[in-house]
Amino acid sequence: MMDVIVKLNSQTAGRDKIVRLLQYASKAAWHYMQQKQLSRQSIDQLKSLEYTFSSFRKLLRLGRFLDMLYGAFSSIHYPDVTVRITCTLSKIANALFLLADHILWIGRIGLINVNSEKWVKVANKYWLCSITMNLVRDVYEIWCILEREGRRLGIPPGESLHRTCLADGFSHKTVPLNLRAVTFVEEHKDVVVDTVKNGCDVMIPLTALGYMRLSPGAVGLLGVVSSVAAIISLIDPLARLTPA
Repeated sequence: MMDVIVKLNSQTAGRDKIVRLLQYASKAAWHYMQQKQLSRQSIDQLKSLEYTFSSFRKLLRLGRFLDMLYGAFSSIHYPDVTVRITCTLSKIANALFLLADHILWIGRIGLINVNSEKWVKVANKYWLCSITMNLVRDVYEIWCILEREGRRLGIPPGESLHRTCLADGFSHKTVPLNLRAVTFVEEHKDVVVDTVKNGCDVMIPLTALGYMRLSPGAVGLLGVVSSVAAIISLIDPLARLTPA
């Protein structure tokens, strides 16, 4: 366990994910305490902690706008057209999100006057665009997996895979749904982890922009789950979707 923490802490992305986990855990905790009408002082301390973690993450991400923009130029050479388009657009949107995030950080430390409400909205819009492209890519990856599985089993294109069968030498047995699900997760951990991460993440900017109505506690829990998924992808190479 200690080796994992040291490994994560040695990477900027790893530190960001750890602090992000703590940030959203703080949000979930203070909302729970508020609902239970517990100590006001403790609630204020957790809110202050959440704000501190948020500011620290902005500092950790400083300059990553250029890294992400450079990554977008690299992704235009991916051979698969769908992966190329989704990854490139996601990185461009993420770069613009980081630029807006940098502006917010500069305003937060008082170097210049910044319209925080405006730039928070701008940042969330670009973050939403980036996550949406990631989800489109995840759906495409799942579709490709199902297509390959269909061809392996000799199922005509377009036909449902819900009655996937495996030969046992003498007869064909229908594989139980729960077993198929476990097998899918084990064989395609990278796609599953990425889909869970993006599926949770997309709810956060949707809520911030007013398209959904989730409580701070729900947002906090979604952030915790997506942060754990991101940490898993950093620790386990098999859980990292590539190319990214």
